[in-house]
Amino acid sequence: MPQSRPMLLPRLMAAFLLLSGLGLAGGGAWLVLLGGSWFYLLAGLAMLASGILLWRGRDAALLVFGLLLAVTLAWAIWETGLDWWALAPRGGLLVVLALLLLTPWITRPLGTSPLRGGGAVLSLAVLASIVTAPIAMLRDPHAIEGALPTRRLAVADQGIPDGEWHAYGRTGLAQRFSPLDQITPANVARLEVAWQYRTGDMRGQPGEPQETTFQVTPLKIENRLFLCTPHQAVIALDATTGGEIWRYEPTILNDLALQHLTCRGLGWLPAPESGAAPPAPLDPARVAAAREAVPGLPVAAEGATTVECGARLYMPTADGRVIALDPETGAVCSNFGDGTGQINLWANMPNVRPGGYYSTSPPVVANGVLVVGGTVLDNVSTSEQSGVIRGYDARSGALLWNWDSGAPDNTAPIAPDATYTPNSPNAWSILSVDAALGLVYVPLGNQPPDQFGGNRSPAVERFSSAVVALDLADGSLRWAFQTVHHDLWDYDVPSQPTLIDLTVEGQTVPALVQPTKQGELYVLDRRTGEAILPIREVPAPQGAAPGDTTAPTQPVSALSFDPPMLRGRDMWGATLFDQLACRIQLRRLRYEGRYTPPSLQGSIVYPGNFGVFNWGGIAVDPERQIAFTTPAYLAFVSRLVPREDATTLYVQGENRPPGSLPALNENFGAPYAVQLYPFLSPIGLPCQRPPWGYVAGADLTTGQIAWQHRNGTVRDLSPVPLPFRMGVPDLGGPILTRGGVAFMSGTLDNYVRGYDATTGAQLWEHRLPAGGQATPMTYTGTDNRQYLLVIAGGHGSLGTTAGDHVIAYALPGG
Repeated sequence: MPQSRPMLLPRLMAAFLLLSGLGLAGGGAWLVLLGGSWFYLLAGLAMLASGILLWRGRDAALLVFGLLLAVTLAWAIWETGLDWWALAPRGGLLVVLALLLLTPWITRPLGTSPLRGGGAVLSLAVLASIVTAPIAMLRDPHAIEGALPTRRLAVADQGIPDGEWHAYGRTGLAQRFSPLDQITPANVARLEVAWQYRTGDMRGQPGEPQETTFQVTPLKIENRLFLCTPHQAVIALDATTGGEIWRYEPTILNDLALQHLTCRGLGWLPAPESGAAPPAPLDPARVAAAREAVPGLPVAAEGATTVECGARLYMPTADGRVIALDPETGAVCSNFGDGTGQINLWANMPNVRPGGYYSTSPPVVANGVLVVGGTVLDNVSTSEQSGVIRGYDARSGALLWNWDSGAPDNTAPIAPDATYTPNSPNAWSILSVDAALGLVYVPLGNQPPDQFGGNRSPAVERFSSAVVALDLADGSLRWAFQTVHHDLWDYDVPSQPTLIDLTVEGQTVPALVQPTKQGELYVLDRRTGEAILPIREVPAPQGAAPGDTTAPTQPVSALSFDPPMLRGRDMWGATLFDQLACRIQLRRLRYEGRYTPPSLQGSIVYPGNFGVFNWGGIAVDPERQIAFTTPAYLAFVSRLVPREDATTLYVQGENRPPGSLPALNENFGAPYAVQLYPFLSPIGLPCQRPPWGYVAGADLTTGQIAWQHRNGTVRDLSPVPLPFRMGVPDLGGPILTRGGVAFMSGTLDNYVRGYDATTGAQLWEHRLPAGGQATPMTYTGTDNRQYLLVIAGGHGSLGTTAGDHVIAYALPGG
């Protein structure tokens, strides 16, 4: 070859190929030793050979690289099929390098061209890759195409006006279904912003935890909307114009040991019917005793205008109280809580640490009973508060009963000097209620620490990660159904149980549908807890950490969104290199499928504790007996860290949270701390290939998934705002309407979207100013227009855009 030809650029390219080939071959050899694919080792050797030949000025370098590209394309299709987002990282970088190799700056010094010899082979391989790309882009191998039944059955009136929304899930049945039908698939694309309101409550204030979130679903009663903000303000708005009517900002304790700061909603009690007996006069001695019983806590009725309320709102506060407010004025109700205007949730609570326990979700109100659960700190210590569920007289605030899973048969009000069982399973999510049956349904979490269960009592083992039905009148246990046996994965029951009457074999059966983090939708008879759709026990991986055990089997529903087990071919990344790193991680970590126990080496938890379903739950249409769901898929890693003492920060290290905020995952008092993190590539991308989020429709009478489509883009998740529709997770639930349209705003891109409930087709979307991690709602204004209401405030832990926006949409005109 003539020495006068410039070889600078070819040798620079050769150096890149040599370095890349060394990395790929080295990592590939490691993967082979771990029992994984040979492809990366062979590809690295081919890249090395191409680099050596290119350094020597041989056009055979193009031939070798062309063969590498062709083999890579064939291998990628064999592993993944024509799945664009799985193919692209396998071949994308190689195609770019191939195009560079075909430029005149490379081919001319080699004395060849793209149409001769090795250049022709390389050109054909590039052409094959380019032809394959649009074919793969136009396919969606993960989609299920179909349609849900359109039949409509007559259902019982739920007892509230069609245009209102009286509870978190619209009613205590938690269906998230509105009988309004003004917005339809034919006109939903015409929705426009009708009004906006800014609460002024933004995250980022001193002393707040990272997980500060605007998750509220407002209530709509007559022409007023009622909502709460993360920092505990309660606001009433005109539902038609968005104008502020009143605002209440309670005094909240400072220096709270908070893991979460949120308010998902308010409880509501209508005014008593005319002719009802007036409330008993307050006893001054009881008022004085009640105020003395809350040392250190603010008293809502002090220093504020108070009234003797008829109707009332109930606001749970971050310092462990429930305050009763007058819906007309926002004033504190002086005839509640023995003159304090509040319930003290710290009463009889063990291990008092303000902020460590409070109710993040709205209380349930039915049959004159106010039922309150609460959250405790996850994975901080073994000395946390109780997960007791309490029922209060909704008008007086007097304790009627308490259901303590540590003493489940003793529901009479606790003695003044006694305490509830510490560290027991809690109900941090939203409760549901069937007033006609007189039952309240409670989704329970786990006993902390979540990833170690060696010291759990029989009562804890019975009720952890279960849904229980309690008698509204006295709190007695009617039935319990456990969704996970001996939970070691933080698979607490996250979603509000949804209640719907189903037609089964010609009979109407009152059902409960319970979504779970692991992807099951258990369909139970809500009178007895017995299965309506079949549930089978399947063998589960064994071999817990020293001192612990595992359950031999786990329950699986006939209606399940459990994803297939991860394999090497499911690993993902921007390039072959970080995909290889993910394959190595998959082999090095312990993973035997769902329910792989946490381990010292680290275990993959898939589905992760983010959940296939979380607190947003599902929406159902009771007339069509269908469900609109939003399954999400992200794998996590759970690694146990042995503790030698009860004080050292094994996980936080020098990063102890400031002030009173808790040191999460340290598990003081347990034998292990735990490291929990998403299963990510070295550059921060999920190790599993997309889609990571879907919308899906299911027939609840048959358990069949009729359709499923990837949902959402990475526009707000990537450094460059690319609107690739890869399917992203969501946090925040959907709603359904009789008009045949479903809505959701919880995806991790800043959009609210409308869907055809029958086919799942996306019909409309609108850009939000912040993350919409809340459940929307819909109602009718005084102008007879149907409004869609969306909260856009973001989620601190997920890093979505912060905001304080309340946005109402409607069709034009009115």
